[in-house]
Amino acid sequence: MTADSRVGSLVSDLRNAVGAEQVSTEQAVLEAYAVDQAPVLDFQLPAAVVFARSVPDVQAVIRLCSALGVAVVARGAGTGVSGGAHASRGCIVLSLERMNRILDLNADDETAVVEPGVINATLNEAAAGHGLMYAPDPASFRTSTIGGNVATNAGGLRCAKYGVTRDSVLALDVVLADGSLIHTGHQTFKGVAGYDLTGLFVGSEGTLGIVVGVTVRLKYLPRDVHTIAAFYPDFRQAASGVLAVGRARVQPAIMELLDGGTLAQLDELHGSDLSTRGGSLLLIQTDGFGAAAEAAVVRSVLAAGGALVSTEATAEAERLVELRRNSRGVEVDDQYRVGEDVAVPRSRLVDYVAALEALAAKHLVKLKVVAHAGDGNLHPTFWIDRVDSAVDADAMARLNLALDASVAAALEMGGTITGEHGIGQYKLRWLGMEQPEPVRELQRRIKGLFDPAGILNPGKAI
Repeated sequence: MTADSRVGSLVSDLRNAVGAEQVSTEQAVLEAYAVDQAPVLDFQLPAAVVFARSVPDVQAVIRLCSALGVAVVARGAGTGVSGGAHASRGCIVLSLERMNRILDLNADDETAVVEPGVINATLNEAAAGHGLMYAPDPASFRTSTIGGNVATNAGGLRCAKYGVTRDSVLALDVVLADGSLIHTGHQTFKGVAGYDLTGLFVGSEGTLGIVVGVTVRLKYLPRDVHTIAAFYPDFRQAASGVLAVGRARVQPAIMELLDGGTLAQLDELHGSDLSTRGGSLLLIQTDGFGAAAEAAVVRSVLAAGGALVSTEATAEAERLVELRRNSRGVEVDDQYRVGEDVAVPRSRLVDYVAALEALAAKHLVKLKVVAHAGDGNLHPTFWIDRVDSAVDADAMARLNLALDASVAAALEMGGTITGEHGIGQYKLRWLGMEQPEPVRELQRRIKGLFDPAGILNPGKAI
């Protein structure tokens, strides 16, 4: 059987198994589902896109692909920025976006059970009616799915206080590479029986199994929220403010840093006046019954450090948070703009920002930085202005030299190459800089145990 006839037979079998209306080979659909929002290193079209509606649909797809050794790339909303959902040659893209039901929401147990295609914001809206919330809130929370958040162990603005996705996942339903279904974890907040397979699957980017159900822990929706905007002359002084708040032993829910370039860009896009108020913004939000008292301490500490501290009204506070959510991703990275999501120990924030500024100057590129400062996760973006339609090879080289050096600098300071976006396809080039070969070999052996034929999202994560 030729490769073309094998693919044709597979597509026919898929249509018979899940329904013809759930399988597409239309060119426009294949192109749309071939990539996520990450830079594309090697564009490949899938053989087909399958829109699963149920667990049996997923099992049928996996079994058919496993029998023929065809790769499967699972996909949620496609909001990832590391290439974790990029298609591989001749693969089947398995979209889980139509598996979008909230199966259970137990207010007394403070848990919810959802299908992987549930939108993050949709779960939060449902939980809010019970005085609860789902804490992880990536910037894409209005469009990203819970399954995609699980695949990348997504973070967000509230990570400083509430942790990342892994901290809110109690149990998973997973279809393995042979089509079998397993359940990991527990309904309780505590549970230490056996190895933590749930934690292993979270952040595995669809390389070990396909998540088809997620049991999450919900948190209390804060009764009171206070937002403090502290403007500084420059980014390094603002980073020092982060350490000052930590020394005061206050735990904000949100602690975000925006540099001058970001403020100017937001002003241009949204008509705000942030850049007239300072060269950098430290945005802090306290929540809960002690929000007012914590906010008072934060204001005092920041003012003592030389910040221009404002007490924002509720409407303004919400606007500032929304502007922060939009401060990265307003442009998709392209050949003129490259960014990352490194993390460093909080004590090295000031040092790392200084290193970024030095790299931008050395390589003659521009820089803007936003950061989840509460946990040391930074999103530096290097760019150059587009002069004409022709690609400037020298400028591209300078951009990539700055990017590579910024990753190396983070690692030298005890950091990591990715705080919340995952490795995907795009960051594999740096993985060996962080993880020595014995560790990588162990991960390959784990992959081989779960997926011996290597059909699940090959060429990603490890």
